[in-house]
Amino acid sequence: MTEQEKMKKGYLWDDDEENMALQAHAKGLVRQFNSLPPESMDERAELLKEIFGSVGENVWIVPPLTAAVGKYVSIGDGTYANMNLTLIDDWKITIGKNVLFGPNVTLSTTGHPVHPKHRADGMYSFPITIGDNVWLGANVIVLPGVTIGENSVIGAGSVVTKDIPANVVAFGSPCKVFREINEHDNEYYFKDRRFDDQPE
Repeated sequence: MTEQEKMKKGYLWDDDEENMALQAHAKGLVRQFNSLPPESMDERAELLKEIFGSVGENVWIVPPLTAAVGKYVSIGDGTYANMNLTLIDDWKITIGKNVLFGPNVTLSTTGHPVHPKHRADGMYSFPITIGDNVWLGANVIVLPGVTIGENSVIGAGSVVTKDIPANVVAFGSPCKVFREINEHDNEYYFKDRRFDDQPE
């Protein structure tokens, strides 16, 4: 069994020539993406389609971007990522439609055994899934195997170690559900600021 095959089946795996080649290819494309001038929006959009496995319409990623492999990532229509999105995408990352990433968000599909005796035995990778309309605040970290349900909000600075259901506000380290998204959120956009009290 190759190291890639082990990784895809959830076994411990290690870097080999195949994986290093995948990473080298992705890093070259990401370097091009990050070095383009701000006005090269069309070129940047085309490069995203080369970097990732699939990219929807109207996807916008603010450089700099970091990605490991690229081809295992799919991104839905209308997704926006602020600067310093880091994808440890040794295995699948599925990002839904209209997802918002604050600055400095990290999605990591890969980890290492906890016990020091086994830490050098290899690493493991499990898929991450981010549902439609999720908003991840600044400095959020999502760990291997996590699914975040549609419409949910993950507060800034959270470390998401377990699945988060749909339609909730969650935050903390480790991240926990605080409350459901409710009618109050439909009336107020920030503290006492109402949607229906806007200038003409």
